[in-house]
Amino acid sequence: MDSIIIQGGRPLSGTVEVSGAKNAALPLLAAGILADGPMIYHRIPHLRDITTMMTLLANQGADVSMDDKGRVRVDTSTSHLPEAPYELVKTMRASALVLGPLLARFGHARVSLPGGCAIGARPMDMHLKGLEAMGAEIRVEQGYVVAKTKGKLQGARIVFGTVTVTGTENLMMAAALADGETILENAAREPEVVNLADSLRQMGADIKGDGSGCICIRGVDRLNGAEVSVIADRIEAATYLAAGLITGGEVTVKHVDPGMLDAFLARVAEAGASVETGESWVRCSASERLQGVNIRTSPHPGFPTDLQAQFMALMCIASGSSVISETIFENRFMHVQELRRMGANIVLNGNAAVVDGIETLSGAPVMATDLRASASLVLAGLAATGETTISRVYHIDRGYERIEEKLRALGASIERITPTPELLRSPSLATS
Repeated sequence: MDSIIIQGGRPLSGTVEVSGAKNAALPLLAAGILADGPMIYHRIPHLRDITTMMTLLANQGADVSMDDKGRVRVDTSTSHLPEAPYELVKTMRASALVLGPLLARFGHARVSLPGGCAIGARPMDMHLKGLEAMGAEIRVEQGYVVAKTKGKLQGARIVFGTVTVTGTENLMMAAALADGETILENAAREPEVVNLADSLRQMGADIKGDGSGCICIRGVDRLNGAEVSVIADRIEAATYLAAGLITGGEVTVKHVDPGMLDAFLARVAEAGASVETGESWVRCSASERLQGVNIRTSPHPGFPTDLQAQFMALMCIASGSSVISETIFENRFMHVQELRRMGANIVLNGNAAVVDGIETLSGAPVMATDLRASASLVLAGLAATGETTISRVYHIDRGYERIEEKLRALGASIERITPTPELLRSPSLATS
């Protein structure tokens, strides 16, 4: 497996162009299942999860291609296999997003229970209960969700017990072709949900209320193909801003709506960072050591759980103490043990981590446990003295496009090492 090696202690400065958001691109690709004609997608990021989703659509019979300008074309008019096999989706949680569209289009579907990062249960219960409320018959057998309908799905009022982004997206797509009106209450408000609703409207859907806690979808008879664009990756943008702050530099991210970063920018400003924004750019710097501040993750517009690990890395070298509370996923503190290996002073207490800032982290060999934990270890390595080696970096490839290239452009000393066949056959590795 590849490793990333970082020589830390270099202030990062410069400008980064933000890629399209993985968490927006995946549901947009799934929505292509609903279209009568071809979909053209702009700003699709080149990531492992995106490749998996495109392969999944092709496996269902769709025509999937990318031109020399990076535009992705998906035509599902030839799709004939409403299935998502385990072999394709075992590494990607977002594979659940094809269930609603497949059921709405074909009237039946067989979708493997998905995989992804081991950061918590993230059950599909609310997806399945919502589809059942719309008239689907669902059973789970041998690790697969098997669903079918008698005729079209029917509009229904669905109240989510807790806010779920993928559940909101899945049911919104299913409802777009259902008979009658569907109302989703306690719906997710994330920008990625709004991006999906905008794209569905371009395809001919009748959707109102996205961006609020109540979304109303009136089903239509058909959805046409359309040309749509993926919004900027707000998590990637904040990660690079954090890279500048943790190294004492100044980083600007461009092609991003600053409003999507409000919660993150408010907390780093509270910690003492200088924040400047324009129409489509954000710049962060800190002339002095940051101060410890508390955060509590919560659904949008609260502080994103996907930035909790990166913010913790920042707090590891801030002045004073901070309390970081995780309310979304129960296993999202697996990076704590690795940050401790680098000298961080962190004490866990249930769903809260108390961080006492130290002046300097020390480079060490560490292991990535999930996507955002990977990013936190990269940030820590950039700030640390000496060398940090991060193993199992396949996690980071699921969510960050060309991360080494972008960080090197800002002045980082970072490289990826791919083991040679000879090294993999060495006795020390063969028995590890």
